Order: sequence, then structure tokens, then C-alpha cells
Amino acid sequence: MAAGLIVGGAIAALLAAAVPAQSADAFDDPPADKIVIRVATVNGSGCPAGTAAVAVSGDNTAFTVTYSDYLAQAGGNSDPTAFRKNCQLNLLVHVPAGFTYAIASVDYRGFAALQRGASAIQRASYYFQGSSSTAFRTHSYNGPLNDNWQATDSTEWAQLVWAPCGVQRNFNINTELRVNAGTSTGTSFMAMDSTDGEINTIYHLAWQPCPAK
Repeated sequence: MAAGLIVGGAIAALLAAAVPAQSADAFDDPPADKIVIRVATVNGSGCPAGTAAVAVSGDNTAFTVTYSDYLAQAGGNSDPTAFRKNCQLNLLVHVPAGFTYAIASVDYRGFAALQRGASAIQRASYYFQGSSSTAFRTHSYNGPLNDNWQATDSTEWAQLVWAPCGVQRNFNINTELRVNAGTSTGTSFMAMDSTDGEINTIYHLAWQPCPAK
């Protein structure tokens, strides 16, 4: 199975409690032919304890995070510290023996209400535990805006950052929302969420054989 098999890792947007960390050997008889994902920890100002729920699919090849309070806001009577919120996911990933994986693309969605003169960004970074290679992606939005938003991070195959072969390295995804009131006078906000709680963030994993030793 050469390069290019894509499997879905799903994340629905809204917040939950931190999940206890699991050791690198926490997998019990993982399937030999599937990627298996477990969430080690979830934490950050956008997903404090008790506000985010993590669910893994029945076949352990996808996971969903439901957020209830991932919202950044600025302007008006907003708390001065509320302009930036973030959430970090620390993932334990098992891949079939002899294979490695990378994040090929991610689709984010949410809702934003930005006054004229205000702006916001959605940012994400991806890196393997112990690695100095970090991939950053940023998407900008300007007011006036009062609608759902969607952002896609995608990477060309030649630029993918692959997990080290033959070792267990947790994978980290750090997302951030930041709102700037700018010249506006009212309150503006951006949420990794939706008015009906049905917004999804989907992570697509690419995998390929490790080089022969």
C-alpha cells in the first residue's frame, strides 16, 4: 500500500473536560491493519476542565471533540483576557507495523460575529512530541461578519511532516481563536462552535510505508 491512503479523523466542534493522560503502551491488541487514535490530554483556555467532551469512534479510527465554551471575544464590556482562547489536543496514535502517518488536511468550522472595524484569526499548529518541526496555519477574518466560517489547512504531499518510524511519539494539535476589536465600538466574537452545535472539525490522515532498513 504505497503513499496516499487517506483515513478520516473526525472532531465535532463545542468543548469538554480534560482526558487523563495515557501511557505509550496503553493500546490493548490494536488492529494490525488500522490507524488507532487515543486522546491523551485536552486542555487550554478554550477547553477548560468540564467543558469539552472527547469521544472515539467504535472502530477507533476517528475521534470527536465537542466544545461548549470555545469562544474568544473583544470590545464592549468583554473581559480583557477573553480576546484569545486556545485548546491543545495530545494524541496517542498507533499505526500498522512498518507504516508512518502525517496530517494531510484539516477542516475547521465555527461561527463569528465581528463588528465593522474588528478582525479575528483562527490558527493551528501541528507537531510530534520531541520534534523541532512545527507546522503553523493561520486564517484571517474581517468585520462586518455575522455568519458561519470555515477554514481548511492542507499540505502538499512533498511537504507533509511524517511521524518518526519505529518509535511512539504523541501528536499535538494546538488551535487558537483571537479577536481584535480594532476601530469597532461593540462586542465581537469568534467561536469554534455553532448556534446549533453541529459544526465539525475533520482531520484527514495520510499514511505510507516506512523506508526499508
